[in-house]
Amino acid sequence: MGRYIIRRLLQSIPVLLGATLLIFAIVFALPGDPIAALAGEKRADPNIVAILREQYHLNDPLLLQYWYYISGVIFRADFGVTFADVPVSQIMAGKFQVTLNLAVTALVIEALIGVGLGLWAALKRGKAIDTMILASTLLLISVPTLVSGFVLQFLLGVKLKLWTGLDVFPIAGITEGFRSYLLPGFVLAGVSIAYLTRLTRTSLAETLRADYIRTATAKGLPRRRVVGRHGLRNALIPLITFLGADLGNLMGGAVITERIFNLPGIGNQLFMSVYLREQPVVVGIVTILVLIYILANLAVDVMYAVLDPRIRYE
Repeated sequence: MGRYIIRRLLQSIPVLLGATLLIFAIVFALPGDPIAALAGEKRADPNIVAILREQYHLNDPLLLQYWYYISGVIFRADFGVTFADVPVSQIMAGKFQVTLNLAVTALVIEALIGVGLGLWAALKRGKAIDTMILASTLLLISVPTLVSGFVLQFLLGVKLKLWTGLDVFPIAGITEGFRSYLLPGFVLAGVSIAYLTRLTRTSLAETLRADYIRTATAKGLPRRRVVGRHGLRNALIPLITFLGADLGNLMGGAVITERIFNLPGIGNQLFMSVYLREQPVVVGIVTILVLIYILANLAVDVMYAVLDPRIRYE
């Protein structure tokens, strides 16, 4: 197992380099001069522009600029500074924690509701409740996050407070602690809940038709034990794969949700940085997201051996 993890980490290095080089090239190839943009509508002093371009290596070839950036990330954990001389890591510090809290909340909601509904649908396959669950997942997939976010914000955040007098779901900011992430977490997880429900239903239904399940049932084992210990455990492998990859998707796709609920996370920061042409911040955020994808997929591969002893990494 140890050798496998080391090998996977080594295989992740080309992925990290390729992904960061690609986004670095795309971001810095955008038209316009970011140094001149610092002066706003005024004309920048040519001497100051020349000094700043030299300071931030903007006159160097793209690959050399990338080397300065990636060597700082690898050897010093330094994501560079913005063109206003503010450390990128300082900008991302608090905002990353907000997005991580949101993504973990969404992942927990997604796992509980998605696996629960999928399990229910698989056990009631072909019945009315199965049809209702499939129809509801189709509705979740069809409604854009932008629409579902505003609708739930209005119904559960505004109307529910007027009807009950209880502020159960805060509609903006993070001042209410954990409760501040519940509603945006559900909105962010909405589409993933639908896909996970369908995946759980299909995976468990196929597992319950396996020969060893029929054998366990014929031996007189309780239905709960057959489904929980023998069926669900073997059906979890594709679900773990989906959840592991979805953690990165949730963090990277939090831009709309954070804008709707006014959450000061990296999604909101990414939107503003693209708008303000803060290339170092954009590249730094994407680098962090790539690292999260790599670590999440590594954790998924390790969990395979835990869930299924037949899987060995030799």
